[in-house]
Amino acid sequence: MTTTAPRLGPSPVRLLLAATVFLGTLLGALLTAASPAAAHAALTGSNPKDGAVVATAPKEVTLTFSEQIAMGNDSIRVLEPSGKRADTAKIRDMSTGGKAGYGVDLLPGLPDGTYTVAWQAVSADSHPVSGAFTFSIGAPSETEVALPGDEAGGGPVGLLYDVARYAAYAGFVLLAGGAAFVLLCWQRAASVRPVQRLVAYGWVTLTASTLAMLLLRTPYTGSGKLADAFDLSGLRDVLETKTGAALVSRLLLLGAAALFIAVLFGAYARREDATEKKDLTFGLAMGGTVVAAGVAATWALSEHASTGIQPTVAMPVDVLHLLAVAGWLGGLATLLTALYRAPSIEPSAVHRFSRVAFVCVVTLTVTGLYQSWRQVGSWSALTGTSYGQLLLAKVALVVVMVGVAWVSRRWTAQLAEAKQAERSVRTDVAAAETERAEAAEPAAVTVPDGSATTAAGSGGQIEGADPERAAQLARQQAAVATAAEKKARDADPVRSGLRRSVLAEAAVAVALLAVTTVLTSTEPGRTEEEAARITGSSAQGADAPAPGPAEIALPFDTGGRNGKGTVRLTLGPASPGANEMHLWLTDPAGKPMEVPEVKVSFTLVAKQIGPLPIRPERLPAGHWSAAAVQIPMPGEWQVQVTVRTSDIDQATIDKNVKIG
Repeated sequence: MTTTAPRLGPSPVRLLLAATVFLGTLLGALLTAASPAAAHAALTGSNPKDGAVVATAPKEVTLTFSEQIAMGNDSIRVLEPSGKRADTAKIRDMSTGGKAGYGVDLLPGLPDGTYTVAWQAVSADSHPVSGAFTFSIGAPSETEVALPGDEAGGGPVGLLYDVARYAAYAGFVLLAGGAAFVLLCWQRAASVRPVQRLVAYGWVTLTASTLAMLLLRTPYTGSGKLADAFDLSGLRDVLETKTGAALVSRLLLLGAAALFIAVLFGAYARREDATEKKDLTFGLAMGGTVVAAGVAATWALSEHASTGIQPTVAMPVDVLHLLAVAGWLGGLATLLTALYRAPSIEPSAVHRFSRVAFVCVVTLTVTGLYQSWRQVGSWSALTGTSYGQLLLAKVALVVVMVGVAWVSRRWTAQLAEAKQAERSVRTDVAAAETERAEAAEPAAVTVPDGSATTAAGSGGQIEGADPERAAQLARQQAAVATAAEKKARDADPVRSGLRRSVLAEAAVAVALLAVTTVLTSTEPGRTEEEAARITGSSAQGADAPAPGPAEIALPFDTGGRNGKGTVRLTLGPASPGANEMHLWLTDPAGKPMEVPEVKVSFTLVAKQIGPLPIRPERLPAGHWSAAAVQIPMPGEWQVQVTVRTSDIDQATIDKNVKIG
């Protein structure tokens, strides 16, 4: 029989074009209607700002993030120019009005110079985030502290954690997809040893990688030292986090999965009664779906789907997406194993898998479009961010896989035709052999001991022969028959063509799974674009003339004894809202001047606002301060300072200050 490669014809081309137009239109509509969201946490502001120079030491350093994060007492560190710790190591949650803010108090009496603020925390989607910046007190100076160049979650620990994440996804795909292939496509595969090993390897891989991630979680989100993986106190802290709970839940579900595998490849594989096997198939399918969905939910509950907009919708959608990935790619791996290692596979099993794969691809398309809308949000983020570019690569790989799957489907059709022709030939040969056997009579043979036996032809055995020799001959004949069957199977051009196309699918699937895993640890396009916008706005604001912190000097003379001096007033950040004010009084010789009372007021003459009275608190050495000076709006404010040097001697001086 002459076999030719399957012709694709125009239908897949038209189908692919129609699908491309539909997906493009739908994706465009989703991206156009997108609203802001975030997944990875990003630093959106700080006080003092990066690179700021303040006149006096602030009482605290505050950081604002795009979402809530998990912080410990060492998550924010402020270091002096010498490298000495300058903060109290006690983090305060200052989140208000939907804004995530955190602060740390500074130690008193800090010297002038450049200070380094380094922070590290865990984002709500379980990924570590970190950063650093500097500010200066008085004037910039040389510092012995170097800004950390490594990102959180990097180094050898980060590499090991990433390997474990890849292995976890691969193990889940083999475990869930292989079991689904057996129950939905080819039930006889439950007794096929290579298929059993593939599913068991998936369970072992997923279990081992989950344990590794649980142990590596402490150094991955903290010190970065591999030895801390065996720190019991750190492990206890991990178990209290969302990610730790998800990993432990996955291990418990894998215990149920082990029982499922034992039944699938044990009692189910040996069951012969059709009715009982049907009932057991239904029970295993329901139980397996629950366990697989539970394992998939451990990712959805702790990663990107659990943050951002619509998490209550995104998490079940993510579970469906993962199950569809496992059903498609895991079933493909099982089919490839059967084609290369199993004695034979029915064309009907391949046909059934084709239908299952189609349902999985449709599910992946719908859920993938929704996830793209959540994580990307705009055309600029789709093409201009790492997440968007990886997403485009994933879409391209899916399109390639669908094209190769179409070729496999055509080979499957030819395989079915070849099997039908082979069954017809075998039926004719069997009928001919039966007729020949009925026409021939067995001949009696007399052996030397006088007993009689029957010769069944040249391949028959003689009764009374050595049982061990007979068993050896039987094994040799079975091995020869198996080798001949394998040689004939390998020489079958249709089966070889199907194996090559499925192997190509599997190769693309490996790349697709790798890209998908990278996507789960990549900062979503929405957040990356939002962080870039905030950074750009900050940079533009830094280039513009900065209104603050404002500083003015006001000479005064109360007319009494020792009544002459100068008031130096600083106001930071000199913007609408809360400001911090400091006053230093000095005599004509420049020495600190002690006075009984100082009063300050702010008046916006143009808007007839004020005067707003401020009563600063006395500090040592002629220093007065007020920590909460509220300025309601920007403008040219008149600052009035009243200095009293005795019971009857006082003076009021004023000067305009630009605020905002």
